[in-house]
Amino acid sequence: MASKIIVIGDVNCELQDVFTKLAKLHVKQSFSFAIIAGDLFGDCSTEQELKQMTDLLSGHINVPLPTYFTLGRKPLPARVIEQIEINDEVCPNLYFLGKRGTLKTSEGIRIVALGGVLEEAGNPTNKYHPGYAESDARTLIGAHHADILLTHQWPKGIRSGSKIPFPEDVAPPQETQCIADIVSALKPRYHLSSSQDGFFYEREPFFHLPTEENPDAKPLTRFINIAPYSKTSKQKWMYAFTLDPKAPPPLTIPVGATASPFSITAAKRKPLPDQHSSFSRFAPTEHHDRHQRPRKRARAPPPGPEQCFFCLSNPNIAAHLITSIGNEAYLTTAKGPLPTSKTFSPSLDFPGHMLIIPFNHTPTLNSITDAPSRKETFTEMNKYRSALHSMLHARSGGGSAEALGAVTWEVSRSSGIHTHWQFLPVPADLIQRGLVEAAFKVEAENLKYPKFERPSSDVDGQSDPSAEPGDFFRLWIWGPPDSSPAGDENAGDGTASAGSSAGTEKTLLLPLTDDFRFDLQFGRRVMAKLMGLEKRINWKDDVQSQAQEESDAAAFKEAFKEFDFTLEE
Repeated sequence: MASKIIVIGDVNCELQDVFTKLAKLHVKQSFSFAIIAGDLFGDCSTEQELKQMTDLLSGHINVPLPTYFTLGRKPLPARVIEQIEINDEVCPNLYFLGKRGTLKTSEGIRIVALGGVLEEAGNPTNKYHPGYAESDARTLIGAHHADILLTHQWPKGIRSGSKIPFPEDVAPPQETQCIADIVSALKPRYHLSSSQDGFFYEREPFFHLPTEENPDAKPLTRFINIAPYSKTSKQKWMYAFTLDPKAPPPLTIPVGATASPFSITAAKRKPLPDQHSSFSRFAPTEHHDRHQRPRKRARAPPPGPEQCFFCLSNPNIAAHLITSIGNEAYLTTAKGPLPTSKTFSPSLDFPGHMLIIPFNHTPTLNSITDAPSRKETFTEMNKYRSALHSMLHARSGGGSAEALGAVTWEVSRSSGIHTHWQFLPVPADLIQRGLVEAAFKVEAENLKYPKFERPSSDVDGQSDPSAEPGDFFRLWIWGPPDSSPAGDENAGDGTASAGSSAGTEKTLLLPLTDDFRFDLQFGRRVMAKLMGLEKRINWKDDVQSQAQEESDAAAFKEAFKEFDFTLEE
């Protein structure tokens, strides 16, 4: 069952105001418990502050619900320590988690706390001293997991990969590597801090590498720094959220999430074999050097999800290329696209060369053994195609001279790593005149490949297109309304949806067998020749700067948002 939790920043002995406000809010919201992220008592030196502490200890200030706290930068007052030592609590409903400690609440929520600031030696014998040693942090790694991690300081590198702005006039917070190691090990659902005085900061959620026990799950962490309580500042000093400790980690990544900014395991990770550079993250196809001398040693095993450049669990993911994330697949711009942002102008101000990538780390769709999961993946990938068709039809004026159709191709081989589809706009006139289909057939004949054929689902009308058997190169040719001859008996593949039903579509299949060597750049090579883009056949010759990639991705997202079904919820 989900629990409502509220977090409060530094209180600094403003006890009456904070607990009064908390009581009023609790009446309306019925929180399970509260957490103080920072100094509860602060210096506690003025007459007014001392009186508030006395009122709290004597029961004149009511703590309305179970409330947990640890250390910030200030030591606890002696009277508070004495009360904890006698009663194991400061007062009813107010509990000290310790400088370093773990707690499982009655709701089943596991809290791990590391209070204070990092000191070279620390003071391990004094659990009330606001300083910890690296040994304290290493001990907490043994907790194995946490629903909530509570620290005063920030983990080192937490802002890496984030686009959340950090004010120039605010001093950077002190960050420590040992806290980053704790986050990487425990993978908390929430990491709460209070190190940055006067400033609220919430980073984009970030996901961790899957575990061997649950290779499909992507644990997600939300890092939040709570501002201190203030009567005048408009910074957020309260933060509420709902948490169900029994809820499994998400299988999909929410929009806006990033990979984990921490590299605790990156140094131990071996480079991916046969991946020539990081550019291959979103390369249209893998590239093999035909003149490379074969190695005599045994081939390394295929990479797992944490090393695959098409898996969202890869910490080196080029997140700036991702344009949409669904439930079973995601959409990204291609690195080194075949067209440029001017190829289809004025209809498009971006290349439009896209990749549709399933979350499943599998070489073919047919190798997804769970039939419902395979069909759902195939359906959503087609849904992306249809949405792209609809966008092209709307942007290029339907049956006008500038009308755009599209081709999509898939290389499905059991020896592959992570299957995906490539989507490419093409002038509708080339489809209408049959030149696209002819170009693929002629190129296949020139290379002495087998002949293209209709997929099994087209032939018998009963086969599942998501489970097309064998290895193959699959090609979809879509023409918008009035751009393809009507009544084509081969048009359609039985998977038409909203976008494709507005035009015509033909599906062709090229069987891939062991008796010939298939060029993985086949689809790109054919389209480059057909569209007069031969100089851009090799994607590595036209890799853009990250600024250009971000600009193209932003332009595409703006054009696609009207058709992006993932934004409907």
